[in-house]
Amino acid sequence: MKLDELKPAVGSRTSRKRIGRGVGSGLGKTAGKGHKGQNARSGGGVRPGFEGGQMPLFRRIPKRGFKNINAKEYTEVTLAMLEGLDNGTEVTAQSLLEAGVIRKVNDGIVVLGNGELTKKLTVKAARVTKSAEAKILANGGKVEVI
Repeated sequence: MKLDELKPAVGSRTSRKRIGRGVGSGLGKTAGKGHKGQNARSGGGVRPGFEGGQMPLFRRIPKRGFKNINAKEYTEVTLAMLEGLDNGTEVTAQSLLEAGVIRKVNDGIVVLGNGELTKKLTVKAARVTKSAEAKILANGGKVEVI
C-alpha cells in the first residue's frame, strides 16, 4: 500500500445534507423539518435544559454551598519543591514559573513547610507558613511577604 492509495474506511465519511434544494433532492420543501411546530420555524427550537414548561431539573434541585467571588486562590509551593533551586536564589512567583516549578500564578504563591530545605534562599511570596519561615531562616535565608 502506498500513501496515495490510502482511503478512509467505507461509511466513515459522509457528504453533508444539502437541504432546501428542490423536491428531487429528497430534502426540499420542508427541508427535513416536518410540518409546522416550534422546531420547523426559523430560529426555532428550545434552549438547553428546557423541559416543555415543566420545572427544569436545575431549578428543582436545592442550592448548596457558597462560592466567595472575592476569595484569593494561591499557588502552593512546598520546601521540597524549592530544594531543586540553586543556593542563594531569589525565589519569586515569576522565577518559579520560568524554572518550571509551578505552572500558573493565580493570586500569588504560598510557601508551605512540607519537606526539608538545605539551601540558602531569599523567598518573596504572598504568604509563608510559620514552619516554612522557620526552616528558611534556619538555613540563613530571608523571607519577604509581598
